[in-house]
Amino acid sequence: MKLESAVKAVPHSQRAVYDTLSDLTHLKSLKDRIPAGSTGNAEMDEVKDKLQDLSFDKDSMSINISPVGNVSMRIVDREEPKMIKFESEKSPLKFKFWIQMLPVEATTSKLRLTIDADVPFFAKGMVEKPLQEALEKIADMMAMIPYEE
Repeated sequence: MKLESAVKAVPHSQRAVYDTLSDLTHLKSLKDRIPAGSTGNAEMDEVKDKLQDLSFDKDSMSINISPVGNVSMRIVDREEPKMIKFESEKSPLKFKFWIQMLPVEATTSKLRLTIDADVPFFAKGMVEKPLQEALEKIADMMAMIPYEE
């Protein structure tokens, strides 16, 4: 099952987006900027809580997702400066995930996320909508990252 996010506008250059996302250790500075305590927004607080369970190195990341458990993925391909491709490592569901970045102008770009998951036919109806919603939320968050700070 292959799903794509909507194309998201990013107020940063394609190069800045690629440079940040192609080395996952950059996520540490983003994670450290998340303020402690409640934001008053239930959805943002849920995202913050999930990010606390995020661990990573240059080429891989792992997150504990309730009730699924620990999910890990590794960068398997980089096409500078326009695409980063991941594959699942430790996951109950085998999948490939990629981020595509395209320039719009010198200081703006756009991105789209794609996931190709190995979902059994009988589970597709249960998984498709939540997976599409998660993909859109991740794309929205990626579009708001302060890449050039």
